[in-house]
Amino acid sequence: FFSVVDEPGTIVRAGHHRSTAGLLFLAIIPVTAFILGTWQVQRLGWKTDLMARLEDRLIRDPLPLPPRIDPSAVPEFDYRRVLATGRLRHDREMLIGPRMREGEQGYMVVTPLERPDGASTILVNRGWISKKMADQRARSPDALPQGMVTVEGLLREPWKKNMFTPDNKPEKGEFYFPDVHQMAEWSGSEPIWIEVTMEPDYLQFVDLQAQGIPIGRQAEVSLRNNHAQYIFTWYGLAAATSVMLYMLAKRPASASEAAKRVR
Repeated sequence: FFSVVDEPGTIVRAGHHRSTAGLLFLAIIPVTAFILGTWQVQRLGWKTDLMARLEDRLIRDPLPLPPRIDPSAVPEFDYRRVLATGRLRHDREMLIGPRMREGEQGYMVVTPLERPDGASTILVNRGWISKKMADQRARSPDALPQGMVTVEGLLREPWKKNMFTPDNKPEKGEFYFPDVHQMAEWSGSEPIWIEVTMEPDYLQFVDLQAQGIPIGRQAEVSLRNNHAQYIFTWYGLAAATSVMLYMLAKRPASASEAAKRVR
């Protein structure tokens, strides 16, 4: 019988080499995070300039809405304060919802404004009402003004539908998001959207809510600007993973790696 321990011993390293491919793969993480952080810096500059332009439009005097509007020009006047005169078509009213406000469920009231002298009919987002005021018969007469009225609001591009919002069902009178072209076609209007602005105090808010009078939005720029947080996150991840990669590449041989074994 001849055992392997009777053979001459060969001294070898145990696990001394490292995978170059593995290190290169790990290096992709800090590089990608740094690129994304730099991109967010550019996005922050773009968003800051955009908000400055929009806020500048808010402080200007209201502009009378021209008789005819090119829908493709609306983005150039987004958040511009305008005045529009006409007759509200309450018979074509659309409720978008549900929408929550102050912890209560309700709807956004969208009413076509039929302007005189052959001017275009536009869509006016009059504001929020509670769910119990969805039926027009439950509202006060002041909530359904008759005759010629003048509304002041912001010329806007409505928010987009997200993946969790169901599709509108105009044939059933169910609207979950403002599809301007769809709502304009259904109501016989132009795809022009105005949001009425209002800044009521608490007592006025309660009174308007009780009468079913739509409560308009505040005249402010409501754009999300989280790019500074993203910059901190991506650059922090790039720095942390860079340190970890350096420590891994320069790590001294451990006791198990330095030990020699007899094969």
